[in-house]
Amino acid sequence: MLLRPLLIALLLPCSVLAGEVSLFNGKDFTGWTTVDGKAPTVGWVIEDGVLHRPSKGGDLFSDKEYSDFTLIWEWKIGKAGNSGLKYRVQTYPGKGPLGLEYQMLDDVNHPDAKNGTKHQSAALYDFFPAAADKKLNPVGEWNTSKLVQKGTHLEHWLNGAKVLELDTASDAFKTALAASKFKNVTGFSANPKGRLMIQDHGDEVWIRKMVITTED
Repeated sequence: MLLRPLLIALLLPCSVLAGEVSLFNGKDFTGWTTVDGKAPTVGWVIEDGVLHRPSKGGDLFSDKEYSDFTLIWEWKIGKAGNSGLKYRVQTYPGKGPLGLEYQMLDDVNHPDAKNGTKHQSAALYDFFPAAADKKLNPVGEWNTSKLVQKGTHLEHWLNGAKVLELDTASDAFKTALAASKFKNVTGFSANPKGRLMIQDHGDEVWIRKMVITTED
């Protein structure tokens, strides 16, 4: 009798494992809203199971907040493109919705890449760069990213390798915050929980297979 549940589990599709939740179903915008909480209507489209930003549509926000989690997604960027996956997103008085950002960028052609490695792909934008030996696939090819958040511990992964690890309670993070563009945002990133945000930075970006595993 105990073998039957195991057999059934083995026969189920394995694209999403037990304990994992798909944040993008490849068919519609279920689970995602605009900044004002409405369903996306322009700019973003879904093509062959892929989320694509071909024209101006504004940022996309998860309709739920997440704290401790592991998030895995696949993405590619257009030539000279810029986007990002933000997390711990909260609305700050007078500043709007802000959060930490896993940068997604064309490191070769986008001007922001020339502003230092803290602005390049897989970096914690404006805080810490990704590892110098990271493997970023060329424009038009898919990358696989992983983001781990557990309490104050954060990890950025790119194409199977950990490229950044930090603690938001550390002196190093506090020093980086004081030197960042968010230094005057009271309480920035102190919240352990927040929404996810896919950034519309004016360029083409494609995303697919976004899966989250939560611990709360």
